[in-house]
Amino acid sequence: MGKRFIISGGGTGGHIYPAIAIANELKAQFPDAEFLFVGAKDKMEMQKVPQAGYEIQGLWISGIHRKLTLQNAMFPVKLISSLMKSYSILRKFKPDVVIGTGGFASGAVLKVAAMLNIPTVIQEQNSFPGITNKLLAKKANVICVAYENLERFFPKNKIRFTGNPVRQDLIDVTSKKSEAISHFKLDANKKTLLILGGSLGARRLNQLIEKNLDFITGLGFQIIWQCGKHYLIDYSKYNEKENVQVTAFIDRMDLVYAAADIVISRSGASSVSELCIVGKPTIFIPSPNVSEDHQTKNAKAIVDKGGAVLIKESDLESEFNLVFEALVKDQGKQESLIENIKKLALPNATKDIVEEIKKLI
Repeated sequence: MGKRFIISGGGTGGHIYPAIAIANELKAQFPDAEFLFVGAKDKMEMQKVPQAGYEIQGLWISGIHRKLTLQNAMFPVKLISSLMKSYSILRKFKPDVVIGTGGFASGAVLKVAAMLNIPTVIQEQNSFPGITNKLLAKKANVICVAYENLERFFPKNKIRFTGNPVRQDLIDVTSKKSEAISHFKLDANKKTLLILGGSLGARRLNQLIEKNLDFITGLGFQIIWQCGKHYLIDYSKYNEKENVQVTAFIDRMDLVYAAADIVISRSGASSVSELCIVGKPTIFIPSPNVSEDHQTKNAKAIVDKGGAVLIKESDLESEFNLVFEALVKDQGKQESLIENIKKLALPNATKDIVEEIKKLI
């Protein structure tokens, strides 16, 4: 009989893509396995997971807002509903292992799985774990992490240092440069700047690029600007500008990384792991609006080892132009960043996580 896996995680691309990467590797090793994803209704996983070829069921769950809202008042009701539906899903599907990559939906599923004595694996992407995974850690069998020194959050005997799963097509993007230039219709004689605001986009990053378009193109760059689906209506007009391409989302991340000479990015865990693999000179601008300021911690883990440049959002007005121009004009600095960030790459993360899952079967 084929193995059965439930994988849960979502809300953002940072939780969804690691989940899909793990599923793909499990499928490669267990071709007759059955998979079921569990996510949050109305979140992006409900589209992205079926697009990747997997079935998904949605729970009625959402995060807690910092302010007093009606959604917060509904949280206990949603939580009970999600726990009950998780119980029903698990009893019916009978998985061999349940894997959680973060988000409130994965919290409900892993909590019930642990109560039913089904083996569970947590995959923690960040250098500072979210509340869901911290609460689940005591009952989980294995916790796969991407950063060192997480013993203060998780039981030491359960931690496995694996790194974050990344798309396997990113392992060698250097060979795809000419294909990338053709795909994005770029000028092969110009440098390319890639802007990554995360799967949902980043308002402050978009404002920064809008303000500095002429400055950036004046330094000889063409721009691929991933602004996020919420912001496309505001920024798509810049597609009419020469040397500027604005898109809500990028499907061919392997090609866009191959095309990029410099990257400006938020520092969500998946983006950081991908940038280590592809080895590009990077300026991180962490979002200050995430729990425990974990994006800054993610970026600092790279910056402290000489692998990237960091600008705080609060310092953009005073620092961006100076830092960007200095990096553009310093080829030695660019080469140093490439060398150092590549040392931090963990290209076998997905396979290593799957090895831990196999031990539990």
